[in-house]
Amino acid sequence: MKPAAPLLVLLPALVLLPVLLALPAQVHGGGWELIGTFLKAAIQPSLDPLVLRSLLEGLGVTVGMALLGWACSVVIGIGLGIASSRLVWRSLSGSVLPAEVLRRLLALPRSIHELIWGLLLLQLVGLQPAVAVLAIAIPYGALVARVVSDLLDALPDQNLNALLLSGTAAPAALLTALGPPLLPGLISYGGYRLECALRSATLLGVFGLGGLGNELLLTLQSLEFRELWSGLWLLLAVMLGLEALIRRLRQRWGMPSRFGLGAGSSGQRGRELVVALLALLPVLLLVAQALQVDPMALLQWQPLPAMDGQHWGTALALPWLPLVWNTLLLTLLAAALAVGGAPLLLLWVAPWSWGRRLLQLLWALGRLWPPPLTALLLLFVLKPGVLTAALALGFHNLGILGRLLLEGAEVTGSAVEEALRCGGVGARIALLYGRYSGLARSYLAYGAYRSDVILRETVVVGLVAGTGLGSQLNESLSSFAWDQIALLLLVYAVLTIVGEDLSDRARRRLL
Repeated sequence: MKPAAPLLVLLPALVLLPVLLALPAQVHGGGWELIGTFLKAAIQPSLDPLVLRSLLEGLGVTVGMALLGWACSVVIGIGLGIASSRLVWRSLSGSVLPAEVLRRLLALPRSIHELIWGLLLLQLVGLQPAVAVLAIAIPYGALVARVVSDLLDALPDQNLNALLLSGTAAPAALLTALGPPLLPGLISYGGYRLECALRSATLLGVFGLGGLGNELLLTLQSLEFRELWSGLWLLLAVMLGLEALIRRLRQRWGMPSRFGLGAGSSGQRGRELVVALLALLPVLLLVAQALQVDPMALLQWQPLPAMDGQHWGTALALPWLPLVWNTLLLTLLAAALAVGGAPLLLLWVAPWSWGRRLLQLLWALGRLWPPPLTALLLLFVLKPGVLTAALALGFHNLGILGRLLLEGAEVTGSAVEEALRCGGVGARIALLYGRYSGLARSYLAYGAYRSDVILRETVVVGLVAGTGLGSQLNESLSSFAWDQIALLLLVYAVLTIVGEDLSDRARRRLL
């Protein structure tokens, strides 16, 4: 028996049954009043001028770090993406071996979450703005490189072969034949990465690297919920403004949507793009100057303590099996809650026009609210553990996947849904069979990719909720046990690389 296509997107939501059964045992009665105060403060944010000025200064730092880290990652990613493309190496030398080797090497930096990069660099070079920029640029650069190389290898090579056979030099032939068709997908993904960079910069601030994230953490720890919501509403305004700007640019320059639809760009729009890039350069320089980013300060490393055999024995004696099992369980729970929760909620509010608006607001808050802060909030009423961490991580990714699902529903069109409703079918059944059937496989394919991302993000909530490899990493960083840290990073890298391979296989099977 195989489930019908419309039901495929709802299958992950079956995880709600064991979650709801296990949830009562995790509840304690200590913080329900605080949760009520927190929700009430959402409609009564602080308007104190001193508070707003401090929050605006922190927001400026966060946006600046995100912009610099994103720009560095795009430059790094384009260069390494071209260098790791099989098509490029086959055209230049006739062998794809260098591309395969570089692809394997790039899997290591992107397998480590930007938060881990930030914490490690913080230990090595001290607290400075360049740490947050580099922590974003390293893993994001490797991710952009992967996408660029995949986009290049997926392009048709007829024009390239024709230019090479006509005697055109290989570099010129590659630029002429592959540059224009690569550009739309590259800019579309680059816009998405800028949104992610803003969320990452906020997250890095939560763990002491400055910006609005640090302000949010301090207000939550001091239970100043009105000030906390002031910062959240400011961050939400910036996030929604950025999303709207990227959407307009994608439409203006004919960029494809995340479901691969879009028109080609004209010469005029290409010139507009060049002008925009040239205008971005002085902005980046001014931001770097305002944040006092000094790349040369990154070269002054603090010496690491020596690691002898006794320390390695202690590291090897850690409870690796429970740590790995909790990390994998956390990943599966959070991924299933996010992937299955978005279509289930959208289906639930289908009969009410205001329901979708409310969901969009809830999902927007989920996207911008850092998972560690969600975990801290849940700890007011829940015990620390895998379930608490999964709920925090699932809520964050629910916002991302919910937005994607709405975009996919708009691209799919409403003709079939409207025909079903005209035939007397209810709103929920019409949505289920009218739209979900057309986007089920594409949505689940993206869900498989998101599961790979969630595996990397488990370290973020593990640091707070006390579970998985993240909890042990927190203890090892606190005690400067670099042997344990090295083994933890190795295990984490292996898990994420295997998870990346499994998600790739799942996407190819679905699509």
